[in-house]
Parts: sequence; C-alpha cells; structure tokens
Amino acid sequence: MISMTGFAARRGTGMGHAWVWDLRAVNGKGLDLRLRVPDWIDGLELAIRAELQKAIPRGNVSLTLKLAQEGGGEEAAFRLNPQQLSAAFAALSRVEEAAMMAGVTLRAPSTADVMMFRGVLDQGVQDTDTGPLRAALVADLPGLLANFAAMRAAEGAALAGVLSAQLDRIAALATDAAQEVATRGEAQSAQLRDSVARVLAATDAVDETRLAQELALLAVKTDVTEELDRLTAHVTAARAHLADTAPVGRKLDFLMQEFMREANTLCSKAQSLALTRIGLDLKTVIDQMREQVQNVE
Repeated sequence: MISMTGFAARRGTGMGHAWVWDLRAVNGKGLDLRLRVPDWIDGLELAIRAELQKAIPRGNVSLTLKLAQEGGGEEAAFRLNPQQLSAAFAALSRVEEAAMMAGVTLRAPSTADVMMFRGVLDQGVQDTDTGPLRAALVADLPGLLANFAAMRAAEGAALAGVLSAQLDRIAALATDAAQEVATRGEAQSAQLRDSVARVLAATDAVDETRLAQELALLAVKTDVTEELDRLTAHVTAARAHLADTAPVGRKLDFLMQEFMREANTLCSKAQSLALTRIGLDLKTVIDQMREQVQNVE
C-alpha cells in the first residue's frame, strides 16, 4: 500500500551550479502537479512534469527547485534587468492612476513585490546554452523520486496497519450484532405473543390471514441477516485490497460507502437499544476508516 502523503528533499551539484529539490504531496482525487522551477532553463518544466506523471498516479503534488551558481552566491545567480524593471514601474504607475480615478486607495508596493515581476531578476547564465544544465537536473531527479517513493511506502505500511485494526474492530462489532440479534429475537417473540394474546382477548373477530401478513411484514422489517452478511463480505474484500500491490485507494473508498450503507440500515432496523449502540459504534469506526482511506493511492 502506498500513501499519497509524502515528502522528499535532495541536494545536487553540476555544470557549475548547486541546487535543492523539494517534493511534497497530499491526497487528491487525481494528479495535480504544481511546479516552481527556473523558467530560463528551456524545456526543464516539461521534462520534470513528464517524469512526475510516470512516477505518481494520484495526489496534489508540489515541486520546488532552487538553483544557484556554485561559489558565486546570490549576486552571481541573479542580476537586475533594467528594461524589465522600467516596464514594471510603468505598469505600477498605470495601475495607480486607474485606482485613483476609481477612488480606490492601494497599498504601496514593496521592493519584494517589484522583484516578483517576471523578468525583473535575470539569471546570470541566461545567455548561455542551458541544455547541459537541464540534462544534469533531469538526471538527478530519479534520486529524489526514489526517496519520495520510499517515504510514501513507509507511510502506506503504517496506514495499512491502521486500516487492518479498524477492519478487525468492524468484524468484532458485526459478531456482537449477530449475537444481539439472537437475543433480540427471543425478546421480540415473547413481546409479539403477548401483543397477539391481548388482541385476541379484546375482540371476537380477528382476521387470521391479515394477522399472519402483519407478523410476516414485521419479521421482514426487523431482519438484519443480509446486512450482517454483507458487512462480513465487505471486511473480506477490504482485507484482500490491503494485501494487493496495485493502487487500491478508489476501490477502498467505494467500499467505505457500502460499509456505511449497511451500518445505517442496521441502525434503522435495530428495534433494540443494544443493537442500536452497536450500529452507532460501527458507523464511528467506518467514518474513521473512511478518513484514512482518503490518503491511500
């Protein structure tokens, strides 16, 4: 079992540069990739995105790559682009004029705000061939993905243990419910006999056919045998999924809906305080399990 939650970091050097990778993910219905990589390296984002798509089927994934020239510090890694800086100031001036005409007061932009404009900061190697550097970065990516996969596998193993314990609890509650049903049946039979006796004593004319139909309908409405059988079958199916090496998150998520449906029906048919309590305990465990299942790939 693999968890969709994971984190990995990695440092590397090559082609006169040093870099730091940061890769992290949380659960998601599909694959959502958010990359923050230097845009001056031609083709880098497309190459990284392709590798991530092959390695990660599902999850909200964010990757950040910080890059600097070795030995040069920040001054060597970045430089101001005077033309883009002038364009940024001109754009800010037009925005302020439009705001004044609309009667809107804007906060004065900070230095950091101005530096965030695209192109204001140039990378020092912008005019050189970035192909070799891109190749070095892409070659370093498998190491990051291996660390990431190892953490997600460890998280998945822990998650499988939690889910297994919750399935054991559901199976135990289903057994308790079956025992309570047997006890409830005896009490219901005695109560029903008393009710029928009172009806027969109060009237001389009783439609025996109608009485038999009502008794049969009552028995059907309170019978939870099918619900308990399906709960047991769902537990068996869920355990099989836990042992599967393929991604099972969506299958388990669907199974949680089936678990909850049976628990709800059990509560509605309980006709017994003890059985109702068991049904509510079942719903609590199933809801907790459903939350954990959301993290399974």
